[in-house]
Amino acid sequence: MQRQWRRTAMSLMIIAALALGGCSSGNNDNKAAAPSEGTEAGDQTVSKEGFPIVQEPVKLKMFTRIAPVNGPFKEMPVFQDYEKMSNVQMEFIEAPTDGFPEKKNLLFASNELPDIMYRSNITPLEAVRYGAGGQLIPLEDLIKDYAPNLNKLMEEYPEIRASITTPEGHIYTIPGIVTLDSARTDKRWINTAWLEKLNLKVPETLDELYDVLVAFRDQDPNGNGQKDEIPLTSRVVGLPIVAAFSGSFGLDLQFGYNINITDDKVELWMGSERNKEMLMYLNKLYAENLLDHEVFSQTEAQYLAKQGSGNTGLFFDQTNNNFLPISDQYTGIAPLEGPHGDRLQSQGAPVPRDQGAFAITSINKYPEVSMRWIDYFFSDEGSTLLRFGREGEHYELVDGIPTYKPEFSTAETQPKLTPYAGGGAPHLISEYVGSYINPPQVQEAQKALNPYMPKIRYAAPMFDEATAQKVNMLRNDIDKYYEEQSTKFIAGSLSFDKWEEFQSTLKKMNIEELQQIYQDAYDKMAK
Repeated sequence: MQRQWRRTAMSLMIIAALALGGCSSGNNDNKAAAPSEGTEAGDQTVSKEGFPIVQEPVKLKMFTRIAPVNGPFKEMPVFQDYEKMSNVQMEFIEAPTDGFPEKKNLLFASNELPDIMYRSNITPLEAVRYGAGGQLIPLEDLIKDYAPNLNKLMEEYPEIRASITTPEGHIYTIPGIVTLDSARTDKRWINTAWLEKLNLKVPETLDELYDVLVAFRDQDPNGNGQKDEIPLTSRVVGLPIVAAFSGSFGLDLQFGYNINITDDKVELWMGSERNKEMLMYLNKLYAENLLDHEVFSQTEAQYLAKQGSGNTGLFFDQTNNNFLPISDQYTGIAPLEGPHGDRLQSQGAPVPRDQGAFAITSINKYPEVSMRWIDYFFSDEGSTLLRFGREGEHYELVDGIPTYKPEFSTAETQPKLTPYAGGGAPHLISEYVGSYINPPQVQEAQKALNPYMPKIRYAAPMFDEATAQKVNMLRNDIDKYYEEQSTKFIAGSLSFDKWEEFQSTLKKMNIEELQQIYQDAYDKMAK
């Protein structure tokens, strides 16, 4: 891979120069710029609190992902108003979501860097590689001196610092931070209108759920005389149907992976008997047409359409935005108790949710200004501006909480207003700014999950580059194999008589070595 990268580096540089000619030239001889200990930016003082950040305007170039639903960043009120407040003028270099990783990689390969990487999903391996190579600068001292809001959050939630600090003690990227529990979990939305019509109670166990799904399939709850109801469905990407049911079998999802941590011991559970039991249960649902047969093939648009159709018995989503017109038909329920008494809410993201959302490059002449600039969005005030725009024009305070005016609360208008729509923007998502994604119905759904949430959700650890490359190599094979075989087990195209062969193959793929790497990472974090 390294030899191939070297062979193509020159062509990448040429392509990048043509495609991204608006970026700053990388005249930094590939060395990291040490954070300034003082408060001078050029010939002017950088304010450590209040606004403006600098007295004379500072211009910076920002490379950012832009989602298909978004409008131009320069037209968003948050960036228009914040430029006036801060005296920092941003030139936005926008790259579409489709093909974004390739464009991001071209920037680094060509060394044609902007000042700031924003909403860029810089992976832990990329952070270590580009940080050690001098293209991203270390941020830990800048955070200490120029990011009081971020510092406070890192003190309150130690898992944030642990998730972004390299083994060498450096921080190269800043994540999005989500302190609102309901913004980190998928709810279990069940069709209570159908339950009431069929005189059924909300299921509490997997056995009760099976009976409910059979009734949804057979008893015509939509009343049209046809067997067209969808008892249970789920998204496709990443095998989320497994994540939705794993907690009922005592299987957690720590480190963003199929990992249990019990008594300080890390277990990768893909080859475990508990996982076999879960896949057998899902196979039973699939074989009896209780689990949507399009669950491994449908598009996101098709899945969302099923939510809004009112013709689905049970599905999973963070909020109720996609089925608002029929939201009174659904209720969020607790995790189901499994055969061994397990009832864990294993689905869910950690507090540092959107990793690699912000970074400062070594060409940036104003790192202190840049850190002050981003830190504002980790306050409720800054997050409100980012998510809601201008008070009175775009939102109003309802019971003291920012709430979109009706004309800006639609799926069409909101993404033009804020970079938060489309995901991955580095900012604080707290209860104060969560009215759109955390309305009363979602709050009630979260209350059903809260008793079963883990005390801490560990984010993916930071590895040194050699270890990260090893993890990537192991996981590329193991994850692909696990997903392919699990899909076959569930769909019935692979017999469970092949389970020992499945376990043996995982061992041959060195799953035990991968488990030890995660164990070592946990041991370092636990010190």
